[in-house]
Amino acid sequence: MNLKEKLATLPMEPGCYLMKDERGTIIYVGKAKKLKNRVNQYFIGAHDYKTTKLVSRIVDFDIIVTRTEKEALVLEINLIKEHRPRFNILFMDDKSYPYLKITKEPYPRLKVVRDLKKDKKALYFGPYPDATAAYELRRLLNAIYPLRQCEVMPKKVCLYYHLGQCLGPCEHPVDPKVYETMVDEITTALKGNNKGLRNKLKTDMEEATERLDFERAAQMRDYLKFLDYISDPENVTQTYEKDTDAFAYHEDKGYIAIQGLLMRSGKLLDRRFVLQELHDDAQEAFIEFILQYYADHPKPSLLLLPTGLDLSWLETMDDLKIHQPQKGKMKQILDLVKANAKQNLDQNLDMMARKHGDHEEALDQLAKLLNLPEVERIEVYDNSHTGGTYASGACVVYEHGLPSKKDYRLYDVHQGGDDLKNMEEVIYRRYYRMLKEKGKKPSLILVDGGLTQLHAVQNTLASMRLDIPVAGLRKNDKHTTAELLNQQGDPVDLRQHKALFFLLTGMQDEVHRFVISHHKRRRAKAQVHSVLDDVPGLGPSRKKILLQRYTTVNAIKEASLDDLKTLIPPAVATALYHALHPQDVV
Repeated sequence: MNLKEKLATLPMEPGCYLMKDERGTIIYVGKAKKLKNRVNQYFIGAHDYKTTKLVSRIVDFDIIVTRTEKEALVLEINLIKEHRPRFNILFMDDKSYPYLKITKEPYPRLKVVRDLKKDKKALYFGPYPDATAAYELRRLLNAIYPLRQCEVMPKKVCLYYHLGQCLGPCEHPVDPKVYETMVDEITTALKGNNKGLRNKLKTDMEEATERLDFERAAQMRDYLKFLDYISDPENVTQTYEKDTDAFAYHEDKGYIAIQGLLMRSGKLLDRRFVLQELHDDAQEAFIEFILQYYADHPKPSLLLLPTGLDLSWLETMDDLKIHQPQKGKMKQILDLVKANAKQNLDQNLDMMARKHGDHEEALDQLAKLLNLPEVERIEVYDNSHTGGTYASGACVVYEHGLPSKKDYRLYDVHQGGDDLKNMEEVIYRRYYRMLKEKGKKPSLILVDGGLTQLHAVQNTLASMRLDIPVAGLRKNDKHTTAELLNQQGDPVDLRQHKALFFLLTGMQDEVHRFVISHHKRRRAKAQVHSVLDDVPGLGPSRKKILLQRYTTVNAIKEASLDDLKTLIPPAVATALYHALHPQDVV
């Protein structure tokens, strides 16, 4: 069945469509209220350049019919996460904000967490701009309110009890009302009324000064300064007290910039800026961003959006209150967000033009020079060693000309100073795992080296029955990129392709930096290896205890066996003593 016949059979039902290229790769995923109408739009009428580029690569599509529009929305988000299609605008990220969590347990704990699926048996406060602020606030509260610290209740009191940072409920009975009072006071402070907490800090500081405990007094002074900082009126947005997000967008030259301001409890928590190529209608892309963003982030009490948007898809999301202001202070906030979106897009387009050139053009040049249909995903390989020791390999990955650092990989290889064998080992391990896990194959492999390295990679791939194009990047005597070797090993002239030359140079420098950094870390770690590392049962905690008492390995060597037994278990102490005094072993 050809495309025309397939389009005629589409149903007028909600669902998702998956566009495929000639290799069967899913290149775009979309949702529709009526599949027949939406999918046909791609093949009727004129489109802009980037949408035309998408349509020109579609040779087939699949559909999944759903019962409701809401099901189609959820399915689309999951399909985009799973397949990460090239032409979809991928807004999902790993950023999550820290919260303070008070557990509802007999002996509650105060924790810093990032979980979005909230525990109903707990109180949450935040989010906070960064983890440092959240941990510092927890440290402040723990210094005043001795809540339980241990994740699992021990049988005996621990160091926190002796430091006065826990009441020791594991061993000593504590009236539940004591914890209720502490939780109430902490809750009041975290909701913004920190007058009581401030008074406690001042009182504690004064009492510590009177008993000449200047360290404690200084700590309370620092906590007061931190409290002043997080309560600074300059950090507060007085316009709206509810948790409010404001998002707007600007499009130009085939790109869309989306700007957001996130406000929590009147405070400006963070700003978000996303820049993506645009392969669809700008308004639809913006709505797609909102849908994806709030699938993975907490929803605010109010979301401010520009007027003129079709909100029908957003109405399928639960607990998302939307306002499109046309006047007043909220309209001023949204106008500010719009202006920032335009300014940031203009700035980024200018930077790309000046610094990076056109990656898309460079990749098209690379594809033509190597006689490939296209080059979307490139994997670059390099090795490093010192006299055959600490041999390391690395793979860096580029998607559409940009580094995809989550896909970078490092390897400890086992062929000593044999660069060819090391390269073969890295390639084999990389693609054996890819085959096993059905991972994504690259469009092109680039190997840092000459003809022998190129052939080594090709032979390894052939032995695994993998057909992946391989090219080489060869350096000159000055250790700079000199030429590109094609699949046949012939040099390719890059002098007429400046954008491609700088792109390939950047890739070669990046993989070299990545593998050298790993190699140096391994070498440095080996150089600080001590006799303590070879003693059975002497882990990091016990080594820390010993070094806190004796500070150096030589000082530990001067200690008697009986002294060591007072710090660590007798069997471990004996093994350590014998390791330090081999001449005494009979």
